[in-house]
Amino acid sequence: MDFLDRLGRKPMVIVAGWVLAAVLAILVGVVGIGVVGAGLTSRPGAPISQEEVLRALGESSSPAPGASPTSPEPTTAKRSFPTRGGTVVATCERILTMAPAQGFAIHEQDDREGEFRGVSDNHDRVKVELSCAAGTPQLRIRPEG
Repeated sequence: MDFLDRLGRKPMVIVAGWVLAAVLAILVGVVGIGVVGAGLTSRPGAPISQEEVLRALGESSSPAPGASPTSPEPTTAKRSFPTRGGTVVATCERILTMAPAQGFAIHEQDDREGEFRGVSDNHDRVKVELSCAAGTPQLRIRPEG
């Protein structure tokens, strides 16, 4: 007891200060979460149906009387070509995308031709050239290496 008598009320004030700081930190955190988000226990958002989306957008699921359905604009034929080096997606006008297969990378790509190269062996190549026949894209594949 001599030790506590010599310190006086100092340890009690320190403990009380730490407890008060912890309580304030928790309150600030909870209030901050409530302000920023939806809270600790509520779900952030439930899925809604297509009708609810249309209603929110101010549209209806059926066309207005007298309105003619719009036909989609004619699109150019798009084809996907799987190759050993990867997949090529193209129209008659140009190569749209090239996605390399595992172990390959895109070395070159322009509108009409491209090349896949092996990442471990630079000599393992797959070259592609785009052409068009009767409105349908055609791809000439030249494996090398």
